[in-house]
Amino acid sequence: MKLLAGNANPKLAEAIGQRLDTPLAKALVQRFADSEVRVEISENVRGEDVFVIQSTSHPANDHLMELLIMIDALSRASASRITAVIPYFGYARQDRKAGPRTPISAKLIANLITTAGADRVLTIDLHAGQVQGFFDIPTDNLYAVKVMEEAIRRHHAEEIDQITVVSPDVGGVVRARTLSSRLDNADLAIVDKRRPAPGEAEVMNIIGSVDGKHCVLFDDIVDSGGTLVKAADALVAKGAKSVSAYVSHGVLSGDAISRVQNAENLTRLVVTDSIGNEAGKAGADKIETVKVDLLLAEAIRRIANEESVSSLFD
Repeated sequence: MKLLAGNANPKLAEAIGQRLDTPLAKALVQRFADSEVRVEISENVRGEDVFVIQSTSHPANDHLMELLIMIDALSRASASRITAVIPYFGYARQDRKAGPRTPISAKLIANLITTAGADRVLTIDLHAGQVQGFFDIPTDNLYAVKVMEEAIRRHHAEEIDQITVVSPDVGGVVRARTLSSRLDNADLAIVDKRRPAPGEAEVMNIIGSVDGKHCVLFDDIVDSGGTLVKAADALVAKGAKSVSAYVSHGVLSGDAISRVQNAENLTRLVVTDSIGNEAGKAGADKIETVKVDLLLAEAIRRIANEESVSSLFD
């Protein structure tokens, strides 16, 4: 088995390697003068089971091209199996035709990864579960809910029986219900909202009772942060004692970090390290990062050993 990493999140890749006692394979992932991606694998990978660790985070297109070219290089170097380990799978929000003359970009990206030569995909918390069906190769979608449950129990140890899990939209109800069941069947509420434009959200109503509760917003992606901040304001207006957010992928684009940091009614934002943006989050004491290297390392170990990974989906 060999592990290979691009430039998206080298710290996470190194942590996975340490968990598996397998150092990252030597490879050059650089740029030509005109910004084209240059990849050169510096080790023999013939007949090897190779795992390429690369999130498609900002800059999404650059990191996606690195992933595709690394897969192609490994395929042409006769690796026996190539698994694309994509902790954060970008373009998954474009999983259907939302209007006339619009693409289904998630399907296009799935086709590109398969055509490049990947034999398998491993990811965490896809934005929409049906994206798994866009791949014609085995795809394992792990869940960060256990990691988040541990963080919630640590932060709310004294008021665990007063928690209400809140889905920030109707589409995330199943995800929120899963967390609710793990937190001793905590109450569930839903933020009913509409989007006047992509990246913008207007909170309309709160479905469920949150009066006197410690509300936990649970979602898969935080991008601009506007939805979380407005949802927190709406929950406090309905009588919530406190509002914190636990989100798998901290995209945190633009002014999102300062928006979260300055939010009056949002106590805390917890994200995983699926996206490496430690420098941006360094000065924000409201933002905490929890690790998923153990989860990914265990999945990689089981795949390499041809063992079942289904228990990791719980």
